[in-house]
Parts: sequence; structure tokens; C-alpha cells
Amino acid sequence: MSALYDTIGLDYANLRRPDARIAARIEAALGDAKSVLNVGAGTGSYEPADRNVTALEPSAEMIAQRAPDASPAVQGTADALPFGDGSFDAAMAVLTVHHWPDPGAGLAEMRRVARDRIVILTFDPACRNAWLLDYLPALAELDEAQMPPMEAYAKHLGDVDVEPIPVPHDCSDGFLYAYWRRPQAYLDPRIRKGSSSFWKLDGLEDGLARLEADLTGGEWEARYGEVLSLTQYDAGYRLVTARL
Repeated sequence: MSALYDTIGLDYANLRRPDARIAARIEAALGDAKSVLNVGAGTGSYEPADRNVTALEPSAEMIAQRAPDASPAVQGTADALPFGDGSFDAAMAVLTVHHWPDPGAGLAEMRRVARDRIVILTFDPACRNAWLLDYLPALAELDEAQMPPMEAYAKHLGDVDVEPIPVPHDCSDGFLYAYWRRPQAYLDPRIRKGSSSFWKLDGLEDGLARLEADLTGGEWEARYGEVLSLTQYDAGYRLVTARL
């Protein structure tokens, strides 16, 4: 996955800017943790500025894009965290578990190094709410293949709280289903570069062409127009919190 993000990461920091509303939910879940390990940290999105954060990231390109004042980053992988037991008050991971070579091992490692809690933003692969799947059904197959089922978190972390994280209509973070109320965005190749899902799938041209035709001809609005009146949408993102 490091090699993939060494390519995707060429413009990642501009495409994936943290959304303040999602950040607030993550920070609240971290409680009073003072030291935090961010696993699969990327360019540093959602790292709380008022805590002692250590970032772990496998991609050199992503590390290079971290801001000069960002938390220190260590290059490494989730399944072999280079830290001692109980080194941090909390461990966090944001939309990254599905990229790990062994998610179960990575979750066990997070539990090993965290003293108090673990906070993970992930996606429920059983959720099929997004209208985009009607045009690109292969995305659902990919989600199911790469996303750990929600039961995996309790299996590896113990008791967990799971909360839905609705996506704001003007979400600044360009993850896969962020543009649910801005359908035209999916036709922009640059926007699609912000999500690894579009890099992993071939043969999306027909679905994107149908989307473009439906947007032009009014069929999209006739079928999905009710979402245009919503300010947020449950696309399937979930916040998992384990208190250790």
C-alpha cells in the first residue's frame, strides 16, 4: 500500500483537507488523552493540535507532504508498531484500516500500545446507501473486499462504541462518498485522485459516462434530487471507540 500512496500522494494534501465537523467528533472521542499515536497518518489530517501526537505512516511521499509544523512522523506499518506496550494514552486511525496488509494484526497492535482508548474512523461495508453505487457498483464490491466488517473491531479491541458520522454536504475532505450532494465532482479526474478506490478499479468509464448523461439530461435529479435538500448524509462512515 505504500507504493500506491507514493503515487496517490502526489496531490493528496490538497485533495484531502480535514473537515472541521468530523475533526470535532474525533477529538471528542479521544477524551482527555494527552499522548496520541496516529496510525496510517498520511499527511496529518485530523491530528489534534493540542495534544502530543506521534504519526506512523508507511508512505515516504505522504510523510514528505506533512506540514513543517506537523507532529513528528515515523515510517512504518500498522502490523508492527515500533513502540513499547502502553506507550500512548490513545491510538487513532482515520480511514486507513482497509489499507493495512493485516487489519487484525494492526488493531491488536493499537491495543498493545494504547493505555486508555482507541479511536478509529472507518466505513461499514454493509452500508449501501450511496447513490454512486448505482453507477459504479464495483465500488460496493471493493468496499466489501477491503473493508473489515464492523464485527472485527469488537473481536480485536473488546467492547466498542460505534457511532455514525454523517457527511456534511460541503465536506472539505475529498474521501470517496464526500461528494454525495455535488455529483458533478465525480466527473473530475483530479477529484477522483483523492480516493484510492478510483485507483484500484478499472472499467469505470461506462458508469461515469452514464452519470454525466443523467446529470445533463435531468435523470439524476429526478431519481436522487431529494438529497439536494439535505445538509448531511449517512453514507456509511462510522466512528469506533474502544475504552481499554
